[in-house]
Amino acid sequence: MAVNYMTEEGYRKLKEELLELESVQRPLITQQIIEARDKGDLSENAEYDAAKEAQGLLELKISQIKSTLASARLIDESQISTHEIQIMNRIKIKNVKTGQIMSYLIVSEIEANLREGKLSVNTPIAQGLLGKKVGEKAQVEVPSGILEFEVLEISL
Repeated sequence: MAVNYMTEEGYRKLKEELLELESVQRPLITQQIIEARDKGDLSENAEYDAAKEAQGLLELKISQIKSTLASARLIDESQISTHEIQIMNRIKIKNVKTGQIMSYLIVSEIEANLREGKLSVNTPIAQGLLGKKVGEKAQVEVPSGILEFEVLEISL
């Protein structure tokens, strides 16, 4: 089982989502199944089929969240430094070839959201940058080839 590193906030949000799914969504879907079943012949009942499919997807999501929480390792944010890139660092990097400057927060996979600038620690770019210091360069292999980044800034 893979270890999932996360902050206390990420862990709390996941627990809240699990509670919502189990205490609100699960009873709603169960009620939909009961109502659809009461409408008669199940072999030609699209409502029943849709509700059963939704139930299966919900149970899968609940199972995945429980598995993630079971393997979670909370990160002590007081132990995070800016000496070198590590999880929970905010970084500013420059693509050496294009000159493009990017800023990311390195987070656990479960907290990743590129639209918010949160880069999963498990991505090739984050993996290639871990341990690098300001001023150092890293060559990172990505599906499209090799990219070179210079570390401009590390902060919390």
